[in-house]
Amino acid sequence: MNKLATVSLSWMPFAEVASAEIPLSRLLRLSLFQVTVGMAMVLLAGTLNRVMIVELDVPASLVGGMLALPLLFAPFRALIGFRSDVLQTALGWRRVPYIWKGTMLQFGGFAIMPWALLVLSRQGYAAEAPIWLGLGSAALAFLLVGAGMHIVQTVGLALATDLVPERDQPKVVGLMYVMLLLGMIFSAWIYGVLLENYSPGRLVQVIQGSAVVTMILNVVAMWKQEARDRARGLAKVAAANADFSGSLASFVAVRGVRWLLVMIALGTAGFGMADVLMEPFGGQVLLMSIAQTTKLTVVLALGTLVGFVGASRWLANGRAPLGVAFAGALVGAPAFVAVIVSASALSVWMFTAATFAAGLGAGLFGHGTLTMTIRLAPKQQIGLALGVWGAVQTTSAGLAIAAGGVLRDAMLSSGSRGADAASPYVAVFTVEAVLLVAALLVAVPLWRSGRKAAAQPVNAAVG
Repeated sequence: MNKLATVSLSWMPFAEVASAEIPLSRLLRLSLFQVTVGMAMVLLAGTLNRVMIVELDVPASLVGGMLALPLLFAPFRALIGFRSDVLQTALGWRRVPYIWKGTMLQFGGFAIMPWALLVLSRQGYAAEAPIWLGLGSAALAFLLVGAGMHIVQTVGLALATDLVPERDQPKVVGLMYVMLLLGMIFSAWIYGVLLENYSPGRLVQVIQGSAVVTMILNVVAMWKQEARDRARGLAKVAAANADFSGSLASFVAVRGVRWLLVMIALGTAGFGMADVLMEPFGGQVLLMSIAQTTKLTVVLALGTLVGFVGASRWLANGRAPLGVAFAGALVGAPAFVAVIVSASALSVWMFTAATFAAGLGAGLFGHGTLTMTIRLAPKQQIGLALGVWGAVQTTSAGLAIAAGGVLRDAMLSSGSRGADAASPYVAVFTVEAVLLVAALLVAVPLWRSGRKAAAQPVNAAVG
């Protein structure tokens, strides 16, 4: 961390967020919670997804259902954020207790998971165990890890915004999400190396190791980050008595918030609907090899990384968050049109460039809408605002992914014989472009709302 903190500011786009009170090394240490979240995302949606379907021969529908279980907890992110805003403790902590609870949930899920997968493998003594035990335990493990991820990410981002002044919040948010992407890329490579020679025993070791690494990194991340202040804890008595529904209603009543949430839902669905279809599209339509389609994940992540860095630069230079989000949707819609064109032209390079552009647009849109949500929220409701953003964003992404898969499968099953293999995918990409255009249209009343309220400090950044 100290080595990274000494790198020149020209090479560290988020280094200017540091100060004498909050050095860069401390911010980088705090961002380790995003690394563990990225590691869990890769393990659940990537590594275990493939292992359960291919090596363990678990039906894809059951695997899909298990992967969707963490989405059940997504709507509760708003409640978790609110509770971390008003939590009253003897030491005055608000965020740290929830980060610890989320860490324990992640650890508990990873502790159950390997043994559940061994039962599903039906090998050795596990062949005598009832199959419902393996399925139920695996579902519980996925749910625990997913709930822990949502809690840690929501409250961790709230803690990061607590540490820096308002003008630096866009940069610290960008730093946290860059660390999430780096954590996903690095952990995907590590898992690939460790599981190159797959065996059930090796899988148990990898998952158990992930549990230990998650615990260590999260403890290091939150160590001495939130100051202990007993006086602050006692001063929170009135805030703690506030009810969640009332606080949520007051936040949603802020001018522009409703339109912003609609824009987040449409844009997130537009960018996320084809997440699980990009690689099959490349293989079935453009006849790309497995190695080529695997690299698409890296291309998409790099595009998102560039988007987050660029968004942080623009916001630091005074660009309004709504303008950054608008630019992201404006880049994303033509990107999916280019994907459709690549199917007709059978052009791999066009498809790859469009994938990078889609990642770029998603990075700009995600950073812009998240920063706008923070700017619209009163200071005492930052955790609630981050929870609402996460709930809308995660739920929209999950529903869009499921809808994209259903639409693609429905067209395959009901299509005429000899139909072009690209048709189901083109339909999904077309819907994505339409959703992004709808998000652009929603930005118009949001812009008007920001202009009308430009005199109000809480809404000035929107206009």
